[in-house]
Amino acid sequence: MPAARAVTVIPATINLHSQIPVVAAGKRRVAGYARVSTDSDEQFTSYEAQIDYYTRYIKNNPEWEFVSVYTDEGISATNTRHRDGFNQMISDALAGKIDLIVTKSVSRFARNTVDSLSTIRKLKENHIEVYFEKENIWTFDSKGELLLTIMSSLAQEESRSISENVTWGQRKRFADGKVSLPYKQFLGYEKGPDDLPVIVEEEAIIVRRIYSLFMAGKTPYLIAKALTADGIPTPAGKSKWGTTTVASILTNEKYKGAALLQKKFTIDFLDKKMKVNEGEVPQYYIEQSHQPIIDPEEFDKVQAEFVRRKGLGHRYSGNSIFAARIVCGDCGSFYGSKVWHSNSKYRRTIWQCNEKFAGERKCRTPHLREEDIKARFLAAFNQLLDGKDTLLEDCRIMQNHLTNCSAIDAELEELRQEIEVVTELTQRCIQENARSAQSQEEYTERYNGYVARYDAAKAKLDALQIEKAQRLAQADSIGGFMFELSEYTEAITEFNEGLWLAVVEKATAYHDGRLVFTFQNGTEIEG
Repeated sequence: MPAARAVTVIPATINLHSQIPVVAAGKRRVAGYARVSTDSDEQFTSYEAQIDYYTRYIKNNPEWEFVSVYTDEGISATNTRHRDGFNQMISDALAGKIDLIVTKSVSRFARNTVDSLSTIRKLKENHIEVYFEKENIWTFDSKGELLLTIMSSLAQEESRSISENVTWGQRKRFADGKVSLPYKQFLGYEKGPDDLPVIVEEEAIIVRRIYSLFMAGKTPYLIAKALTADGIPTPAGKSKWGTTTVASILTNEKYKGAALLQKKFTIDFLDKKMKVNEGEVPQYYIEQSHQPIIDPEEFDKVQAEFVRRKGLGHRYSGNSIFAARIVCGDCGSFYGSKVWHSNSKYRRTIWQCNEKFAGERKCRTPHLREEDIKARFLAAFNQLLDGKDTLLEDCRIMQNHLTNCSAIDAELEELRQEIEVVTELTQRCIQENARSAQSQEEYTERYNGYVARYDAAKAKLDALQIEKAQRLAQADSIGGFMFELSEYTEAITEFNEGLWLAVVEKATAYHDGRLVFTFQNGTEIEG
């Protein structure tokens, strides 16, 4: 009979999961993680309680050495990018300062499955364990990762549900016409006792100044420069104004007491990505939703002026009242200011074609002195006064024609109905494709057909809205022209900047020396 084999068991000296020597006398270095997701007082109590609980929980275990309790307050757990306490804890753990992390539950750690699992695996690779107390999951346990995957997925779905409920609540408020502003970065308003915007008069003065400067010919860039020079803080409290900030104030309908709601929407509940609403979700437009800072008519004038400047075809400049108003009769470019003899006693400013020397053949139009422009304008305007009564009557007829937009309004209403129908058909098409199997080629063709119909109707609607705005802006310009003209009964002898801006559309300089003024009503007079 063969001799029995001798088997000697050599015990493990290192824990398979924690990689800690079995016979080591050292304690596991343990940290706690606590987070609450809102800033309310009730949650703050929970936040303080969590810190106290985990401090005592770790210190009361004789085999553990307390490191710290890492915390995040008032931060959502859907991703880990903006959680400073969490990120510091992971950094310290990977630096070898922590062996074990104790936290309340999977949902407290992260509601994003990808973030949760990738973090756990990274910690596990570096021999760092996480214990989820509520679910009793130890990540070094053999069943830990399966349970963790299941629990993280459930937590992620909970986050999706919360996000959808919040979105539904927001859209319900929009549909009910409830206006909310980002007051901390919104110039001119504060939240009132009834949750509606209330005017802050000292800020409203700045808003009105911005609108006034724009209508006086200044560009958003020049307005921003002036506000910065005057030491006026931006809506965000910064010292330097930007062009886009000024432009956003000039185009935000809330300053005229109206509100277009849901201009953007969240496309991903996990990373909170926002997208400009281009028709994917409903928008809500509320007239007279709150007290205006800018008169609605003045607001509409500003929007029309934006359109006018964009349609000039040349670069607009607001450095002077003559900028973008004097046109070269040879090439159609604007005149710009030039300084002659800048370093001598003969220094003077003249105006000449900006493209005079740009082509192979230079423009033959002469340069103009500001004194000449002003004098010739006075002569042309005084000629208008000779036939003032007839001219005013003609202007009234023209203004009535321009303001009669009934045909455009009817077409706009038809287009809005078409867009509403196509949107409904598109949504139904998508839902049917999601519910039942069907030919994807047919579905794509039908879907693309609806999109093409929507795009065509939207483009036509936008064009008609611009046309209407331009008609009303022209009617308003004629109205301003009529007002100024009716104010004068005798020939004027002094140049007035406000009168120039109100009555002159452009002045065309010709190579033979003529300067022809085109007034807002279309009348042309040589000055």
